[in-house]
Amino acid sequence: MARIHFTCAYDGSHWSGWQSQAGGGTIQDTIEAAFAAILKEGVRIAASGRTDAGVHAHAQHFHVDVPADCRMTPQNWVAALNAHLPASIRIMAACVAEPGFHARFSAVGKVYEYLICTAPVLSPFDHNRMWHCPYGVDAAALAAALKVYEGEHDFRRFAAKRGNEPADPPADYFVRTIYSATVSVEQGDALLRLRFHGNGFMYRMVRLLVGTAQKVAADKMSLPELQQMLDSPTGEKTRHCAPACGLYLSRVDYSEHA
Repeated sequence: MARIHFTCAYDGSHWSGWQSQAGGGTIQDTIEAAFAAILKEGVRIAASGRTDAGVHAHAQHFHVDVPADCRMTPQNWVAALNAHLPASIRIMAACVAEPGFHARFSAVGKVYEYLICTAPVLSPFDHNRMWHCPYGVDAAALAAALKVYEGEHDFRRFAAKRGNEPADPPADYFVRTIYSATVSVEQGDALLRLRFHGNGFMYRMVRLLVGTAQKVAADKMSLPELQQMLDSPTGEKTRHCAPACGLYLSRVDYSEHA
């Protein structure tokens, strides 16, 4: 078998997330169906991670093992797959994988972005692509809240249960490092772009980080209270989850120097 490394992008608005599931309607199922149409046999793809229903990606990575005697080049694969995929899913690039490469286990970091629109009216072209907060968000207060997340912490209070967690997780199971968490103000002051760069993220973690930081920016939670959630990780989980529509998987790092 030959392993091919792919990068894809998608508008997740009308998909049931990345991960294959019995009911179908997922991005993985759709891409695997495209491979089956080309190869006349089923394949299983392995991705850098999962995205939830409604979440978008600029650069999701996955790999596929194809028969070694397949004469298609990586460039052929890009064109052939896109011909079998809906317009909301695009294969952006492909290459022969490096020896030992695995889309998930070779990843050393990820970048997620989250978009918040603070304009009084949300453009219909931004529907399902941003969180609309028409009453405004204090960007400086939001930036101060995001700063609290930086560094290595036990983020268990910012992770939802997926249902496959170990009954007795090791001490570092919920520990992640966020290298940077920033906000930039764009389009006058109508768009806030939050950017999280870390070594890994748990189920719904970014959305919970955003939703809780927004409570600080709205003066409904203090910075010391937010800090306490990290310092005392065994307390009650946050209930403040930002909508899926504003979240984008922006980059996956496969080099420590990315």
